Amino acid sequence: MELLDENIQSDVYRSMLEMIAKLGLSSYSTTIMTTIVLSILLVIILYAIDFLLRKVLLLVLTNFIAKSKTKIDDLLIKNRVLQFATHIVPVIVAKEAIPLIFKGFPNWIKIAMQITDIALVIAVGLLFNAIFKSFRDFLRGNKSFSDKPIDSYLQVMNILVFFVCGILIFSIATGKSPITFLVSLGAASAVLMLVFKDSILGFVASIQVSMNDMVRVGDWIEMTKYGADGTVTEINLGTVKVQNFDKTITTIPTYALVSDSFRNYRGMQNAGGRRIKRSINIKMNSIRFLTEEEIEELKKIRMLHDFIVDRTNEINQYNVSNKVDPTILANGRRMTNIGLFRQYIKTYTYNSPKIRTDLMFEVRQLQPTEHGLPIELFMFTNTTVWNEYEVIMADIFDHIIAVVPYFHLEIFESPSSDDMRVIAEALQRNN
Repeated sequence: MELLDENIQSDVYRSMLEMIAKLGLSSYSTTIMTTIVLSILLVIILYAIDFLLRKVLLLVLTNFIAKSKTKIDDLLIKNRVLQFATHIVPVIVAKEAIPLIFKGFPNWIKIAMQITDIALVIAVGLLFNAIFKSFRDFLRGNKSFSDKPIDSYLQVMNILVFFVCGILIFSIATGKSPITFLVSLGAASAVLMLVFKDSILGFVASIQVSMNDMVRVGDWIEMTKYGADGTVTEINLGTVKVQNFDKTITTIPTYALVSDSFRNYRGMQNAGGRRIKRSINIKMNSIRFLTEEEIEELKKIRMLHDFIVDRTNEINQYNVSNKVDPTILANGRRMTNIGLFRQYIKTYTYNSPKIRTDLMFEVRQLQPTEHGLPIELFMFTNTTVWNEYEVIMADIFDHIIAVVPYFHLEIFESPSSDDMRVIAEALQRNN
């Protein structure tokens, strides 16, 4: 349905033509001036319509939406959905007014109509884009979708919308059917696949990541190849953004999460405990059997008292029953300083309220190396917060290092320059 029928258009154009003809211009100049004046009037009218719709209608709707309890309408305002919708009205009005403006130049009508049709397609495409953004923001606020790669799906929808808009614009500009364009597009599919390779790989990867629940927004991941070690802030069609702990941003191709290896700490965070896996190296030549006096002295340590009493009774019974010669320490069973030290660490950490005993817990010896005998602590803290975890681990090892001398043990450390100087001076004195 036309806003202005043919009779009204003729009357308006004729009236404007007669007014300008009074200026005494030639017939051709009068026709051009009529078209220019009507074009200026149309621009003014279109601007007025757009202004009134944005200022009056949007103001009324905004006030109404502000009183609403739903969230989606607030997001429609935020993403300017109503503003893009109001832009469609002036384009429709312009489309209806073109036959009037270019009545004196019929050949221009087709070109002008094509331009307005293209503008209408673009306006509708931008409207759909804003609507998709609103739904994206709405889903982000939903706990069920907060960790899903919604940006990837939004970008796919936007690509489809703008692809359709591009086909329509091509059809309008060339006057050919969209089917003709699609047929020719099929012949160039190899080129398009090469151009959109990253987008296609990213789209497939984002679906795999989502379906297999490999990565969510908010996960802590570590990907050494790309220098990423932090929290995932965004997953979209082409890239995954990771905010590192030094506040820098690392961008990873989405398909790299499928093709390459990475570490996800979500399991640790869900378990509520973070692993301690650290060793302390003991000098081999400080490991030995304990004397009776040393055992009595260590019995004064509260955490070892009951263990030493039970262990002493067990060892004495074994040695007596097997008639062990006590003059040779290698005979029978004896307590060693490294054994009691390992038991002390185990008791101390097991009784710590900051260590979870319901998860894997072990204090063990590792393979001796040129750096001594490693005593490894393998256990979990009761928190996954990084700074709290570091404090707990530091407190444990502060205490362990401090009690080493009580067991007549020494911690291995490579010789320093001062140690080498002392050795050199001693050699010089002996020579």
